[in-house]
Amino acid sequence: MDFLKLLKEKILLFDGATGSNLQTYNLTPDDFGGKDFEGCNEYLCISKPEVVKRLHTSFLEAGADIIETNSFGSTSIVLNEYNIPNLDYELSLKAATIAKECALNFSTAVKPRFVAGSVGPTTKLPSLGHISFKDMEESYYRHLSGLFDGGVDLFSIETCQDLLQIKSALSAAMRLFRKKKKKLPVIVSVTIEMMGTMLMGTDISAALTTIEPYDIVDIVGMNCATGPKEMEENIRYLCQNSPKPVFCMPNAGIPENIGGKAHYHLSPEELNKWLTHFSTDIGVNLIGGCCGTGPAHIKAITNISERISPKVRNVDYTPAVSSIYSIATMHIDPAPVLIGERCNANGSKQFKKLLEKEDYDAMVNMAKEQIKEGAHIIDVCVAFVGRDEDRDMREVVKRFNTAVSIPLMFDSTEVKVLETALENYAGRAIINSINFEDGTEKAGKILDLAKKFGAAVVCLSIDEEGQAYTIEKKVSIAKRIRDFAVNEKGIREEDLIFDALTFPLGSGQEDLRNSGINTISAIKQIKEIMPKCKTILGISNSSFGLSPHIRHVLNSVFMHYAVEAGLDMVIVHAGKIMPLYKIDERGRELCKELIFDERKFE
Repeated sequence: MDFLKLLKEKILLFDGATGSNLQTYNLTPDDFGGKDFEGCNEYLCISKPEVVKRLHTSFLEAGADIIETNSFGSTSIVLNEYNIPNLDYELSLKAATIAKECALNFSTAVKPRFVAGSVGPTTKLPSLGHISFKDMEESYYRHLSGLFDGGVDLFSIETCQDLLQIKSALSAAMRLFRKKKKKLPVIVSVTIEMMGTMLMGTDISAALTTIEPYDIVDIVGMNCATGPKEMEENIRYLCQNSPKPVFCMPNAGIPENIGGKAHYHLSPEELNKWLTHFSTDIGVNLIGGCCGTGPAHIKAITNISERISPKVRNVDYTPAVSSIYSIATMHIDPAPVLIGERCNANGSKQFKKLLEKEDYDAMVNMAKEQIKEGAHIIDVCVAFVGRDEDRDMREVVKRFNTAVSIPLMFDSTEVKVLETALENYAGRAIINSINFEDGTEKAGKILDLAKKFGAAVVCLSIDEEGQAYTIEKKVSIAKRIRDFAVNEKGIREEDLIFDALTFPLGSGQEDLRNSGINTISAIKQIKEIMPKCKTILGISNSSFGLSPHIRHVLNSVFMHYAVEAGLDMVIVHAGKIMPLYKIDERGRELCKELIFDERKFE
């Protein structure tokens, strides 16, 4: 029976807790295989497999459709604490085979039973520098390989506390699916603490925005940390905004410390009441219990799938990007989304000097100043001659990741540098940029990175013949990039941001006289042809070479007309954009004549 097909037809039921139920079995150090392994639940798959089978059987008898493998901590990262990191694959494999055997014993045509490979958060937070992205991905790859080879039906990447940890697990899963030439369903479930965010301070919107672009993720949800009451608002947000089915596995309430042990007080009847509400009124598709929930809790909620059909949710998801903390949608009303341009070593003398001095605190403060000025996203570029761009990008992004509250856009012509940025960034970034100057090969590598890290991509109207000046050329290159990105690289149209290019309008060059109107007309056509995509401009190019005050005026007027044509986003010094009513009428008129080539010569 196909798991995802069944999920569309009925609300499916997970099992309850592993750890808190094993604690009730009064296991001795000998059961764990000796004092050195005491508390390592995963090692029970070797030392006492009958205990693990007993646990699975209790939940299957209670009516669970899905049981989770006893592998929450079977990564080398966690097992290293017991000096057995090399057993990661073996323990994951054994956990899967034990669970699969139990599930098959209970599975019928009417009620098939499934095994979910439990993939925990490990004990490291990559966003705090505890571990590198690549090392964490490698650990997850071995863990997932064992679960896959042991016959699990799906992966549950659960109790997630750091978005960068989620990305490394998903990267490992993508690699495994490519190798095995087979994809399993994937759940990603985040843990929202009592303070209302994930451990790293991530709110539910940032979590969803970061996870949603990954097409290997089939289900998104929440588990652990709190009871259902504390989860309600965040579960409601997911059901209102997630295009994917929603999963909910609460604890049996908030634990109370009694005599050094955690006690959970939510009764089976109360859990049933809450999860009935979540399924009926809000639209949760997949339910179960986390810490403190036993077979009685699962038995109490079996009636939900018998009584209630999955609620039809009509979700109008707005594509966005995210920092580790919060989101910025890629279109706002009134437009445009403002992308701060000052953290750019090519465009800002101040940022370049700070980079030379390696004054990272001052660079962070430059980003924060742009937030105060109204920027929604920050463009980051550390490229300049004589320095190691890859190293500089790593150092800057590591700090910006946790210190800058709004999303980042990474600006580099080097594939390796972009990969380094994305490996150190927890949120959902924008890559700036791709073009077809050298054909499709380099663009293809950058689009592969976008796919791996769930990023959006800026696409420039440049091909093998160079920059596009005419309307027709700007639009035709945009269409060509769209076709390549969507059809050959699997990128969604809504994750592409087209830059129709701006050129200096005050240069006096005859061949650039109509460049302003061509850019504005191209934006209009691109939006008509590809309504899901976004558009962007580096507006400051239009005023290059003019005096500072005139630059601010021309940038402001150009932006006004570009937005009228459908511009979504603009890279600009947000503090230097002026509302039109603050520009005198003659100034506005002169700028309009320049932009639309309406100049008259006596």
